[in-house]
Amino acid sequence: MAKPAKRKVKKNVARAIAHIKATFNNTIITITDVNGDTICWASSGSVSLGGGEKKFSGARKSTPFAAQRAAQYCAGEAKKHGVLEMDIKVKGPGAGRESAMTALQAAGIRIQSIEDVTPIPHNGCRPRKKRRV
Repeated sequence: MAKPAKRKVKKNVARAIAHIKATFNNTIITITDVNGDTICWASSGSVSLGGGEKKFSGARKSTPFAAQRAAQYCAGEAKKHGVLEMDIKVKGPGAGRESAMTALQAAGIRIQSIEDVTPIPHNGCRPRKKRRV
């Protein structure tokens, strides 16, 4: 017996938080409500290049353009759920940081704050021993 397909619940959220994780290989954008429940997400590898079904892969995933496309997709999905304003939290050193933020702003969503939450060690783990050749 086949299980009935789960329907997406349309949340009516006015304020959201955009988490942008920009690594050297990919950019992942997750939009959550204030409680932390995911509204929508997209990554550079999951969005399509332009018109067709071809997606960003390999070295193209790490480009600012791929991050921009992912942010545009996420902003569109978030607007369907009624998001009007959002806070942005950016993590990581990748190339798609600024382009993802500007794409969210250009989509017509009001940006309240931008915060960098990149984890920085406060002299944590001891480094490996020096390599002798």
